[in-house]
Amino acid sequence: MKDGFIKCAAATTDIRVADTDYNAESIIKAVNDAAKKDIKLIVFPELCITGYTCGDLFLQKALLDGAKESLIRIAGDTKDLDIIIIVGLPYAVNQKLYNCATVINGGHIKGLVPKLNIPNYSEFYEVRHFTAGAKRAEYVNINGEEVPFGANILFKTDACEDFVLAVEICEDLWTALPPSTNHAAAGATVIANLSASNEIIAKDEYRELLVKSQSARLYCGYIYSSAGYGESTTDLVFSGDNMVAENGTILARSKRFQNECVYSELDLERLVSERKKSNTYTVSANDDYISVSLDITPSETKLTRHVERLPFVPSDNKKREKRSEEILSIQSMGLKKRLDHTRAKTAVVGVSGGLDSTLALLVTARAFDSLRIDRKNIIAVTMPCFGTTDRTYNNAVNFANSLGVTLKEVNIKDAVNQHFKDIEQNPNEYDVTYENSQARERTQILMDIANKNGGLVIGTGDMSELALGWATYNGDHMSMYGVNVGVPKTLIRYLVDYEANRTNNEILKKTLRDILDTPVSPELLPPENGKISQKTEHIVGPYELHDFFLYHLMRFGSTPGKILRLAEEAFDGAYDRDVILAWLKVFYRRFFAQQFKRSCLPDGPKVGSVALSPRGDWRMPSDASYKIWAKELERL
Repeated sequence: MKDGFIKCAAATTDIRVADTDYNAESIIKAVNDAAKKDIKLIVFPELCITGYTCGDLFLQKALLDGAKESLIRIAGDTKDLDIIIIVGLPYAVNQKLYNCATVINGGHIKGLVPKLNIPNYSEFYEVRHFTAGAKRAEYVNINGEEVPFGANILFKTDACEDFVLAVEICEDLWTALPPSTNHAAAGATVIANLSASNEIIAKDEYRELLVKSQSARLYCGYIYSSAGYGESTTDLVFSGDNMVAENGTILARSKRFQNECVYSELDLERLVSERKKSNTYTVSANDDYISVSLDITPSETKLTRHVERLPFVPSDNKKREKRSEEILSIQSMGLKKRLDHTRAKTAVVGVSGGLDSTLALLVTARAFDSLRIDRKNIIAVTMPCFGTTDRTYNNAVNFANSLGVTLKEVNIKDAVNQHFKDIEQNPNEYDVTYENSQARERTQILMDIANKNGGLVIGTGDMSELALGWATYNGDHMSMYGVNVGVPKTLIRYLVDYEANRTNNEILKKTLRDILDTPVSPELLPPENGKISQKTEHIVGPYELHDFFLYHLMRFGSTPGKILRLAEEAFDGAYDRDVILAWLKVFYRRFFAQQFKRSCLPDGPKVGSVALSPRGDWRMPSDASYKIWAKELERL
């Protein structure tokens, strides 16, 4: 269970209603197949040993005896397998019959969990046969062993401290207060649901919604196993709709009307991280619960789950378009409020022909449109200097003109050269002073133009640059409102692309397309043969890697080793391990060293769950040591 991953499965086997021997054989075969895949937890459907649709046969002693014998057989035949098995059967306790889930591990029956909510409406008539279970556990003797019987049981293992399993059965999930809510409040991180949910039109959509929402509300893994076509009889059809979910996301789902075993790895560290961050999510010891120990051998857990290469960017086109419009609206509404509150007459944006300033100007135009202020009151300032190329200059000019804003050009070469004389800087020495002098001169000009015209300077720097400290302190680092501070570099590209697709202005569309194709650069060093010589990603590393690192560091508090492992999965075929590790070291070094720049950021709109504002989401000491992280990086 390295890095908190555990492989879990939901399985639907071939069954014959009331044939407990046949059903046990199917279950044992599925368990053996799962163990070969290093699956540590496998969940089978409700009443799978007998079949859910036995009807009044549940009242026959022969069927109940057969179910118990098959349960004992399943435990015995799987005793040497390193796996947790959960199966369903009818079980009689104190002369009452219960619909139960049984947890099996290492040849032992570790717990018997009864269904709490017994449906008796529409096609369901379970009250005819079953009694609602109790929450508090008592003990029953099964095959010579004392086994806890009750809903409030937490199953734990020393192999993974974050693995805490609890069980609910079918209808329990569909109620107003599912038992899993209390289970999670008592510490459960994984919920298993044994179900026999029949099919009617659109029921699968609602079923998925329940599983996703419950896993999201509880910050848990949710394993949902449902009865398959072997149960189909008389008026009902079952489809075997199996799901493995984690915090609102379906990691794996079976094809309906085919009996399948689906599996994926739950990230328990991620789930616990989410719980730690939410102070309204309370986990506390509960005397109504008992703990049962399970034996599982720790393992590496090979990942099969999909790891998003661009975690800030939805992979689905429709979702990406919706997200783009939402982000642009958040940015522009934040700016609209600031402009309105300060009664600013103008907005000043430095335009370079690069992605960041392009997005900032697009957002500013939206804000002005919303305020019904003429776009001519937006002053787009282009400030060519030593590193400016014809391509970026022309794009900046064409972009501003096509948006209908006021374009102002201020060539800063003479001012910077004079500054070099004042501070005795050799103009042929292309060091950090050479670069930053240009950035600070540009900021000074923007600020003074804003003062002269009763306006605000709109910042262009993005979240990825802030994470790396790739900004000149009190240069492009500073503004009066930073519209891009919540947007990572990998996402900015898609926002600009979205606006390019939306516009009917062909000149604007063409210009935006060329800006998208231009290498990311601060353009502070002279061009080579008229082309950009200073490419940011050659210096600090690929932004797609840094955004990946940033997401997993801040969203889930992942360790360097885990981030490296996930990055290897996500970028397989694009970067090898040594390259990823080298840039990961750069990321950590810069992230810690550059906090002082983030500690005095201007205001800017938060747009996602990852944000670096020192007033909100990220309150880090400017002088914090990263020795602990560096030590782990050196061990990798």
